[in-house]
Amino acid sequence: MSTVSHDVINKLNKTFAETFSRRPQRYFQAPGRVNLIGEHTDYNDGFVLPCAIDYQTVVAASPRNDDIVRVVALDYDNQTDEFSLTQDITSHATQLWSNYIRGVIKHLQMRRLSFTGADLAVTGNVPQGAGLSSSASLEVAIGETFRQLYQLSMSNADVALNGQEAENQFVGCKCGIMDQMVSACGAKHHALLLDCRSLRNELISMPDNLSVMIINSNVKRGLVDSEYNTRREQCEEAVSILGIKALRDISLLNLKHSKNKLSAVVYRRAHHVVSDSERTILASQALRDGNAKALSQLMADSHASMRDDFEITVPQIDFIVEILAEYLGEQGGVRMTGGGFGGCIVAIMPHTMVEGAKQLLAQRYFEHSGIKEDVYICCASDGAGEITPFYQ
Repeated sequence: MSTVSHDVINKLNKTFAETFSRRPQRYFQAPGRVNLIGEHTDYNDGFVLPCAIDYQTVVAASPRNDDIVRVVALDYDNQTDEFSLTQDITSHATQLWSNYIRGVIKHLQMRRLSFTGADLAVTGNVPQGAGLSSSASLEVAIGETFRQLYQLSMSNADVALNGQEAENQFVGCKCGIMDQMVSACGAKHHALLLDCRSLRNELISMPDNLSVMIINSNVKRGLVDSEYNTRREQCEEAVSILGIKALRDISLLNLKHSKNKLSAVVYRRAHHVVSDSERTILASQALRDGNAKALSQLMADSHASMRDDFEITVPQIDFIVEILAEYLGEQGGVRMTGGGFGGCIVAIMPHTMVEGAKQLLAQRYFEHSGIKEDVYICCASDGAGEITPFYQ
């Protein structure tokens, strides 16, 4: 079981009681994630290496005997939603957060699982819009809540897949499976090597001496939707021309031999995906071995590939990566993480270098960009589960 702070449980209890005139019976959580390496490889059936982080969505819940679901969202000024399981669940007209919850529950119904209603209070501290998967955290938290409240016959992977289906089909965002899988299946002190085709996954131990730092550049990710779709189309064009099922199915060597079949742009896009998927396997081994030098080089190569081949970085992010890479040398690694065009950088470094890195960013980034960064020091954390109710 996971734990959360006294303050969070108290806030949930207070709001739950004020909204529903009773106390919650149980508490559940699902974490956000950061991807250490393997970007835009998930929807190409490749490999990714994320870890769950100690920022999470938390749900206080009590089952109901009828078919009504009532929800209060603490982080949206205690907005509420209410809907019936016996009527077709449709999108909420004005509350986007409601749609993630409605979508998850509708897709649970589509799996022909049997459950009744619930009262839910939801809060979280996963930074929104930073590429740390606050939406997947919410989807998995709701799926886990219903799975445990009603003892639904679902695996962790089923909870993840249900969340992805809800986001793809109900919310309307064509995300891959990585975010939901690591939120559902992550483990403390481990990264998750995930095969995005088979969903086979392996826990990779994180060396005890390394910290995970996430730096939010606070560059608004304005182009991410249109450019994300364009990149997917370019990958699909490469697949069609090469006569394969997915970019997962060609080696880097064979791709180079087929270079003359593709336009220059489409080749570069494919080159990034194939090479980053191969780097992900190598990076998982470097983590296993505690080989900081190898990890540093692989993360540097990954960033260069995103910058030059996939063209999804921005100058502010390149600057942060450059100054941190120089500072860390071969003792740690740094790269952009997430969909691109803004958002976050992930750095892995010895604990002893964290304060120096924070000071360097504070001194250099605002002066260079006019933007103030946000820094999160994270621990690889457990995936979704019930919270130990120490504080009630």
